[in-house]
Amino acid sequence: MKEAVVDRPKDKVLTYEDYLRLEDDKRYELINGRLEEMPAPGFEHQDVLKLLLHKIFSYAEADKDLGKVIPAPFDVILSETVVVQPDIVFISGENLKNVRRGRLFGSPDLVVEIVSPSSYYRDRYEKFALYEKHGVKEYWIVLPGEKVIEVWCLKNGKYTLHSIAAEKGEVESCILKGLKVKVEEVVK
Repeated sequence: MKEAVVDRPKDKVLTYEDYLRLEDDKRYELINGRLEEMPAPGFEHQDVLKLLLHKIFSYAEADKDLGKVIPAPFDVILSETVVVQPDIVFISGENLKNVRRGRLFGSPDLVVEIVSPSSYYRDRYEKFALYEKHGVKEYWIVLPGEKVIEVWCLKNGKYTLHSIAAEKGEVESCILKGLKVKVEEVVK
């Protein structure tokens, strides 16, 4: 991991309050005090998002007490200088109390990032380190171009690869016990 890059902002350190004062209609994330513009996702990204969201949402909705599944754009405030908008977020029932003013203040239980060419470094390295540091229990990295889904689970403060599928096969959640997703059903 390239954690030194993650811990060092490039310019002036911005805060969540600065983020709230932005006046344009663009989407941004705040990564360690550094504002990062997020271009609109493409068709393939959104198609994968739709299919994967349906799988996770259907599973979580079967038991209303499990929690909530929310797609982007949705602000997750991990710290005063880190605000992210993961593609899919699962917040357990016990952590729903951390949703205030329409945003999550603290770590979600599960995060999914669908990697685009423009977001590869940020999703693979920067967000990986941020989610690990801030205690996100499960991180799914979806690589549509390679037809790969990786499921990383937090154990003793570090991510370990829990499940991976490439082109065929299925991945399994460690947080949502029993949730299995066949890669070929969501990454076409």
